[in-house]
Amino acid sequence: MIGPFAPTAPPTSYLTFLECARCGARADHSREAHLCTDCGGPLLARYDLERIKASVPRNVLYGRQHSLWRYRELLPLDEAENAVSLGEGNTPLYELPILGQKLGLHRLMVKDEGLLPTGTFKARGAAVGVSRAGELGATTLVLPTAGNAGSAWAAYGARAGIGVVVVMPADTPEVIQRETAAYGARTYLVDGSIADAGAVVKHAVAEYGWYDASTLKEPYRIEGKKTMGFELAEQLGWHLPDVIVYPTGGGVGLIGMWKAFEELRAVGWLAETEKRPRFISVQASGCAPIVKAFHEEKDESEPWPDPKTVAAGLRVPKALGDFLVLRILRESSGAALDVGDERILEMMRVVGVTEGLLACPEGAAAFEAAYQLRQAGMIHEHEDVVVFNTGAGMKYFEHLPGAKPLRLAKGEIMPRVEPQREDVEGGYRPLVIDKDRLRVAPDEEGEG
Repeated sequence: MIGPFAPTAPPTSYLTFLECARCGARADHSREAHLCTDCGGPLLARYDLERIKASVPRNVLYGRQHSLWRYRELLPLDEAENAVSLGEGNTPLYELPILGQKLGLHRLMVKDEGLLPTGTFKARGAAVGVSRAGELGATTLVLPTAGNAGSAWAAYGARAGIGVVVVMPADTPEVIQRETAAYGARTYLVDGSIADAGAVVKHAVAEYGWYDASTLKEPYRIEGKKTMGFELAEQLGWHLPDVIVYPTGGGVGLIGMWKAFEELRAVGWLAETEKRPRFISVQASGCAPIVKAFHEEKDESEPWPDPKTVAAGLRVPKALGDFLVLRILRESSGAALDVGDERILEMMRVVGVTEGLLACPEGAAAFEAAYQLRQAGMIHEHEDVVVFNTGAGMKYFEHLPGAKPLRLAKGEIMPRVEPQREDVEGGYRPLVIDKDRLRVAPDEEGEG
């Protein structure tokens, strides 16, 4: 199904096999596959990168539509007509000079994923995941969600004519509940966390044979998410920033960007000398299993009991790909940090009034983490820092900051009161930084 920004010509598929991220076992990419049959680990798509390097120069992109499908040689579709598109990709990357000054960062940039279809970065994974599932013959997809994934997959399922069933915690923001149902997905609410929703999905997959679209339980969502990394490199003139600050629930986007940078190097689109960014994984204090595991120097996280936070997308008690996230943080000399809800809500307000960006709670958590790491001296003033705002703040109306509108009676004259602008010179309100909580991974290989 060709969308308005889908490929205009059938690509040659360079996908060659699926590889287990844990044990390295290979699986057949030409048929439906979910987890490794040897160890149960997540599968990753692998491409003939040498062939791409020899036959697809970087400048081939210049004549293509600005959508995620412009990188089609590094995406898993066999045929262009199977692409499902709502115009996703090409989100803006721009500087935030006022906020950067307040937070003590000379070059602070945001990649605003809230401008994607359905108002979330989840649209990337849904576009490629639904496209490939349809290509493999799936007729009904089922997935659990803590928030925006459900609405994104529902929208792309509707576009593709594929049935979608979504199971989400009952405390998922109401806008997302109703949005998911509005796209025609059969939507269920369960008491508990996304782990409880996942248990319902697991039973449905076993009982009804539906296509399991759970996070990292199919290998193609991450292929859509990795296009954030492709776009970031291209928007920076085929260079990479010093630091990427990323709100982490399931961690698929972080893993995907790391994969993207490796693939770009392998095909010659990114110079071998280009230094890797330091990845910062940000979680909420009310659900921080990866942060805890990072500081305890563990290879995997333990399930977080009773996850609670205003950032619904961060309420993931244990990510299937946590071992990959932790590995990336250490290999990139990165860090992991949790942020409390009070600071998240305050940062939503500050970003809005200083830069006109209504960040989602998850994105606000990432901005707050950038500030704390700068205060601790773990991000330097003149480093290039990219923060990912992963969704549209307007979807979280119950948490929107700011005073309520003032009511005027009919015929009442508005008083002359000048709007108050934030005091930029004063900086962001101070916070006592616990540096023991902000340890960076050792730079074992001399590469950040």
